[in-house]
Amino acid sequence: MRSITPRRVLSREQQTEITRIIVKVGQLLAQHGAEGRIIEQTTVRLGLALGLESVEMAISASAIVLTSLYQGSCVTTTRRVRDQGINMQVVCEVQRICIMAEKELIGVREVRQRLDGIVPFHYHPWLVVPMVGLSCGAFSLLFGGDWPIFLVTFIAAAVAMRVRQLMARHHHSPLINFAATGFVATGFVATLIASCATYFQWGDQPYLAMAASVLLLVPGFPLINAVSDMVKGYFNLGLARWGMATLLTISAVIGIVLAMSVTGIWGWKLWWNSI
Repeated sequence: MRSITPRRVLSREQQTEITRIIVKVGQLLAQHGAEGRIIEQTTVRLGLALGLESVEMAISASAIVLTSLYQGSCVTTTRRVRDQGINMQVVCEVQRICIMAEKELIGVREVRQRLDGIVPFHYHPWLVVPMVGLSCGAFSLLFGGDWPIFLVTFIAAAVAMRVRQLMARHHHSPLINFAATGFVATGFVATLIASCATYFQWGDQPYLAMAASVLLLVPGFPLINAVSDMVKGYFNLGLARWGMATLLTISAVIGIVLAMSVTGIWGWKLWWNSI
């Protein structure tokens, strides 16, 4: 017969320590772009793996409230959620720690040490810049552009991404950084450079550069997460993410319109006349 490992007995202090660990897990996942279902499932699974009887939590866009239950004793704690940017490396590492705890490969102390040792991985800025330029340039080719338009799109998108990186280094409040990036860096710079192609008639369809060079502004991941959260029942979190994605889109549109107003070149008019 297979022996059954007896469930560990937790003291009040141990329950409190485990509660702090699992709420940190939820906080890390929420700060780095995980969807609501993954945040809740991973946190609850880790709590049960570490010996708790039940874990209840409420997730919002700005905070996590978590309660752990063990033999009639409950511990409730709250953590502030501050957006740290989308980083799937952190999400995967937290889930790996949860799986190892479920398989009893690591204990409470090891879980805490591994969580404290997580360092978000970021690609080198000078690697991101040409990759963004190439991706936007590829979109211009998919839209029907030629190689001169590809080159203009590449330059415009790369410059916009670099300006966006430089502004992000100053660590302003999210609203200031968001507005400055949308208005000045991405919208104005990318559209201004791409407008040169329209003015000098580089390539067969120069207005395509104006559309393709600002595709780096599309908040695709927040929109996908927002829809996924609302479909799975996390309406508060989903609506908050949808609102942020909408603000990002509006800011990008205003930046593009401002750049077109400065240059006097309206890409959609050229597109409409070409039909």
